[in-house]
Amino acid sequence: MTDDNAQVSAEFLFVFGILIIVVMIAIVFAAGEHELNLAMSAARNGAVEGLSTSSCAIYPISTFKEYETAKSNLLIPYSVEIINVSYSDLGYDANYDKKRIQFKVYAKTSDRFSNDELVSIGDRINYNLRKSIAISFNSTQATNKLYNPVFSPHYVYTTANVRWV
Repeated sequence: MTDDNAQVSAEFLFVFGILIIVVMIAIVFAAGEHELNLAMSAARNGAVEGLSTSSCAIYPISTFKEYETAKSNLLIPYSVEIINVSYSDLGYDANYDKKRIQFKVYAKTSDRFSNDELVSIGDRINYNLRKSIAISFNSTQATNKLYNPVFSPHYVYTTANVRWV
């Protein structure tokens, strides 16, 4: 304030203008991070859900019939533990005009399964992971029945094969 006329100094206007610009940049950054945090949370929940339904041998009827003949070990309850769920930024995808994020689940089991059986367990985990992300972003109509890929406002999500450690 310079005098009794209540005029605002130039320095105050300059500082206030810079503050507005910094806040706007922070909001843009925080919005992108919020979207990734929501996706990561949904991915973890989906992976756990996929693991629970799979380890309890809860399958759709067509999958049950396939497992009944070829993968009978998967029809009895088993123990699998998810070690980690992480994601990698694969850069910009020109096909979808969005950044591409790939999730990877690390899991372990003490049971003896064939490679084919481990792939089936991993597929169930990844399916539920992608489905959970699609539900979180209300994008189930924008994807296919396997929820691959899944979309959010700024990203497209895929999954890598489950890594067994």
